[in-house]
Amino acid sequence: MANLLYLSDANFADEVLQSAQPALVDFYADWCGPCRAIAPIVEEIANELAGRLKVTKLDVDQNQATALQYGVQSIPTLILFKNGKEVERLIGYLSKSKLLSKIEPHLR
Repeated sequence: MANLLYLSDANFADEVLQSAQPALVDFYADWCGPCRAIAPIVEEIANELAGRLKVTKLDVDQNQATALQYGVQSIPTLILFKNGKEVERLIGYLSKSKLLSKIEPHLR
């Protein structure tokens, strides 16, 4: 859990848009079954790619402004930001290999 950062509407821009490294944001809610299912995978990726990728989580129930700003309508939604811009959007439960196949090209 040490490599995961929990975001809020207040710190989203500083932690994600101003990040020196690519940032993956997991938009989730505690009540969401698929969100709970993908959480361990997101945590594994955070640990494995530490130093290359900033992995964050944003609770959409408590931070509705950011979720609305990025048009998050289904959860889990994972958005990868690079240089302050959205470069990849993944919706729903995905396997670790599928997630990594979408993330790794942006880490080069």
